[in-house]
Amino acid sequence: MKMDVLLGLQWGDEGKGKVVDYLAPKYDVVARFQGGPNAGHTLEFDGIKHVLHQIPSGIFRSNLRNIIGNGVVLDPVVMNKEIEGLKKFNIDFKENLFVSKKAAIILPTHKLLDAAYEKSKGDKKIGSTLKGIGPTYQDKIGRVGLRVGDILADDFKDRYNVLVERHLSILEYYKFDASELPALESTFFEAVEFFKNLNLVESEYEINEALEDGKKVLAEGAQGSLLDIDFGSYPYVTSSNTMTAGACNGLGVAPSRIGEVFGIFKAYCTRVGGGPFPTELFDADGEKMRKEGNEFGSTTGRPRRCGWIDLPALKYSIMINGVSQLFMMKVDVLNFFEEVKVCTHYQLMDGTKIDRFSLDKDGQEVEPVYKSMKGWNCDLLSVEKYEDFPVALKEYVTFLENELKTPIKMVSVGPDRKQTILK
Repeated sequence: MKMDVLLGLQWGDEGKGKVVDYLAPKYDVVARFQGGPNAGHTLEFDGIKHVLHQIPSGIFRSNLRNIIGNGVVLDPVVMNKEIEGLKKFNIDFKENLFVSKKAAIILPTHKLLDAAYEKSKGDKKIGSTLKGIGPTYQDKIGRVGLRVGDILADDFKDRYNVLVERHLSILEYYKFDASELPALESTFFEAVEFFKNLNLVESEYEINEALEDGKKVLAEGAQGSLLDIDFGSYPYVTSSNTMTAGACNGLGVAPSRIGEVFGIFKAYCTRVGGGPFPTELFDADGEKMRKEGNEFGSTTGRPRRCGWIDLPALKYSIMINGVSQLFMMKVDVLNFFEEVKVCTHYQLMDGTKIDRFSLDKDGQEVEPVYKSMKGWNCDLLSVEKYEDFPVALKEYVTFLENELKTPIKMVSVGPDRKQTILK
């Protein structure tokens, strides 16, 4: 068997959690391959909204194995709270949640370092979620970090203290107040004890053996492709590889074993934090998108920046990920726009038009070039199949498919798992 990959194609918040939950019955294993508690995967069913930060989005399906891979950075405190919050749903975590021993651990001092680094940037902040993600990945690359498997070692506390001393010297350099550390540590070590009761495994074997046994595996990404550490809008990016290649590194699966690549995108664009955003709207249309889409970070609560869909950026994400199928989310947010715009090109200051993803071409700022289309301007609550879509919406879907040269197989018309239309 080959492993399918599901990932976001924009700046995150595309609706990956809902799609994983919807697709989950077709799979035996769902595995997270990167990111950490900065992720906020929202699922809604039976009238209840769920937000998952570190646990894979297949956790509500009792017949699924959910695996947190080596590419993820884990906060034991957040994990503890997340599991406690889900206990009322009678989820058997011993039966269907497995955590890689090679996944990096976020320490309390990583969060303090995150805050210190962000504060030092002044007005050049990148918009970090301050969850300690970046500093944890830094320690991982620097070969000094701690991993989940380390908590089982007799000398874990000694290893912890060595790393914390390193962190405190950096915080002292930045003159950052670390007085809250003892309180943070108390909660941290309680969570570590809880963590020891989970299934801590060599996840690369779990996944490859599942594939050998003919089981279907879905790799779940966090954040979005345009936040990839190498190919995103650097330096306003996350600290991991959010694209298909990251699924290989983050789970220990060979590139030859990648099957379908599902690319998730919104019918418009959003972004949280700093960084370029060519189609961002500062007018009533942007505010309307934010209100209709409830565009506030599920992890941070910060209002998201909103704008029209950006085709050069989408084409770029499709290319670097090898996307084979597209899923378009939150179409309902545009329900009552009389006109819908699509950015087809960028225009440079000298008048040149380009259709490549380029946010700063040789020092020139880019301006979006739009195609205007008629909006469908109606409610989609009663729609249950693609054929019943209003003509204007079908024209929008067809135009995007032709431009992106990739089939749109699913259209989401609301937050509930039932509001999902197959094409």
